[in-house]
Amino acid sequence: MPMPASSRRRPVAPCLEESVFVEMARTFDLLSRPVSQLLRAVDLSAPQYNVLRILRGAPDGLLCGQISERMLTRDPDITRLLDRLENRALIARLRQKEDRRRILVRIAPAGLELLARLDAPVCRMHRGQLRHLRAARLRQLQSLLRACISPAP
Repeated sequence: MPMPASSRRRPVAPCLEESVFVEMARTFDLLSRPVSQLLRAVDLSAPQYNVLRILRGAPDGLLCGQISERMLTRDPDITRLLDRLENRALIARLRQKEDRRRILVRIAPAGLELLARLDAPVCRMHRGQLRHLRAARLRQLQSLLRACISPAP
């Protein structure tokens, strides 16, 4: 039995914002796959690499909560992630004397060395991925992406 014309639904086109979101998600997935493969070769996950980069930028160390706040993607089990890095001697955790519940995390020399070995290959990979965009377009894209997460008042 054919459907009456009034009950047939036309597909609803996504709103512009949804389309942009889908494109950003697709782009992130495509650009991050080769990076994940590169990191796997040195037995690192993307979140572990992210923690090492965060700690390299904080020579005095950070508390676990501060690391979580700076992560690119939220990891609900930051403790286990830090355990894996500590077991490989890539980070060190230091219990604070004034409040033993607070644990300061610092990057270890082995973590700095591993990042130093990865810096050039990761940079080459990203340059290769984005080589078709000139510097002005990259700066514009960077500005637009920052505006997405920090809307102007």
